[in-house]
Amino acid sequence: MSRKLKTKEDYYLASQWTLMGRKLKKHKLAKISLLILAILYIGALFADFLAPYGLEEFNSLYKDTAPAKIHCMYEGKFVGPYVFKLRDELDFSTFTRHIYEDTSEYYKIRLFTHGEEYKILGFIKSDIHLFGVGEGSNGGAGAKIFLFGADKLGRDIFSRVLLGSRISLTIPFASAFISFFLGIAIGGLSGYFGGVFDIIIQRIIEVIGAVPQIPLWMALSAAIPSGISSVKIYFYITVILSFINWTGMARVVRGKFLSLKNEDYVMAARLAGVSTWKIIWKHLVPGFMSYLIVSLTLGIPGSILGETSMSYLNLGIKSPATSWGVLLQEASNVTDVAVHPHKLIPIIFVTITVLAYNFLGDGLRDAADPYK
Repeated sequence: MSRKLKTKEDYYLASQWTLMGRKLKKHKLAKISLLILAILYIGALFADFLAPYGLEEFNSLYKDTAPAKIHCMYEGKFVGPYVFKLRDELDFSTFTRHIYEDTSEYYKIRLFTHGEEYKILGFIKSDIHLFGVGEGSNGGAGAKIFLFGADKLGRDIFSRVLLGSRISLTIPFASAFISFFLGIAIGGLSGYFGGVFDIIIQRIIEVIGAVPQIPLWMALSAAIPSGISSVKIYFYITVILSFINWTGMARVVRGKFLSLKNEDYVMAARLAGVSTWKIIWKHLVPGFMSYLIVSLTLGIPGSILGETSMSYLNLGIKSPATSWGVLLQEASNVTDVAVHPHKLIPIIFVTITVLAYNFLGDGLRDAADPYK
């Protein structure tokens, strides 16, 4: 009896974060989503190692080819996973090129093969890739393995999806965090001080919200200088997305501050001489921090779709740098996609990522009310 009472007391005396953590562990979809996101971000971190080829590696023989056929049996014997080398032949009667597998020699898929040089975590030089194609059974060379097929230039889509995830997963994350803090700071000041300052901020929010997103993206993207590096483009897109997305958070924070700023504990802090910034960050913001975290989690998918849409409309990252939006932009031709449907594979990763963040946000939203 005493043990049960003690457990119950621990439950009611536990901090809000402890209760949120306990309830989040019981949310199966949130746990699965967290695992999926962890795998995606680890893949993005070590994309150079996991991708068999670099962004600028291509083979015109493989252009627009379907995902590689992986075989295990050769002439009735099990030899392990392998691929055949592709060859082309010109039909002079129709002047069309036919691609076929050369079955006279097989090329085994090997782990930890040498390839294009890169830097692990940006500073450790290496040329080891997780997998690749070794020498042929007769000592030949030149075979490729394109797990997701190739694009119109003969580049590996699988490698480009992995390398593009570094941009498509980090720009929205960074943008959401910047929007998060901008929204709290601007919305908090607007709600806390009120008056003329509040009126000006609300009119600015209304003006930004009244402009359609695509023309606003076009106007802001036009300010990006041409011929700059991919790193700078990355920075500018982050700023653009942050500038657009902070308004919703600011409105919510303003409403919360208007309802909380006259509470007794806030008035007591003012009488005690506590500074304005300390009242905002130490007393007001923690009062609805769980809601803010849920909003941040649910805001990241919107930023992911924003980056993808900008790149798709050719307003963001441009080739040879890549992102999931760039890959989808390259597959925007309906006729081309009908003939080569494998080019839509990147949309699967966008969909999985957005769903994972949404399910995680749902789990956090449920966990934010641990007594329910």
